[in-house]
Amino acid sequence: MINNIYCIGRNYSEHAQELGNRVEEDPVVFSKPNSSLIVGNTITLPTFSQDIHYETEVVVRISVPAYQIDVDQAEGYYDSIAVGLDLTARDLQTELKNKKLPWLLAKGFNGSCYVSNFFPKETLPESIHFALDINGNNVQQGDTSEMVFSIHHIIAFVSQYIALQPGDIIFTGTPKGVGKLELGDKLTLLLEGQTLAELRVR
Repeated sequence: MINNIYCIGRNYSEHAQELGNRVEEDPVVFSKPNSSLIVGNTITLPTFSQDIHYETEVVVRISVPAYQIDVDQAEGYYDSIAVGLDLTARDLQTELKNKKLPWLLAKGFNGSCYVSNFFPKETLPESIHFALDINGNNVQQGDTSEMVFSIHHIIAFVSQYIALQPGDIIFTGTPKGVGKLELGDKLTLLLEGQTLAELRVR
């Protein structure tokens, strides 16, 4: 059962650069409502945006209540890993950013969040490789060793402000290669070269 959904922005420097953003000194944190979760394997494009972007990310699941923990403690507060899609209405996000307004409408709309099955972290290497193929072509790939802020750093940082609870999940940021979804696209999420999920865009 997924509880709260937290997300980290600008956690891969090349992705920050491709969108013209700087890498901040601390993690950029935002959230998505539970209503954003996609049930099933169909992505439905909303009518209010003409520029829905995919962002592929490693997702961690909190297993123990965590509040104001240290980085060296974070290993004991999550138990599993998934790969997710943080969908973004890029045109709306740009408009909101230009007005210096929050991104919620561009990030938290209905059907803007997909999460694969979770796997025990012990079954995965320390440096986790993940990827997204669209219509058989690789469009994104990343490795957690490339993150600006590590998983442990992220969990500890968020916990300084928010009391994390079991079932909370954290999207840890997307590598370079984000782009627009089109009707009919077939998406394949991969973890360590293995297919986790296949989705269609309608």
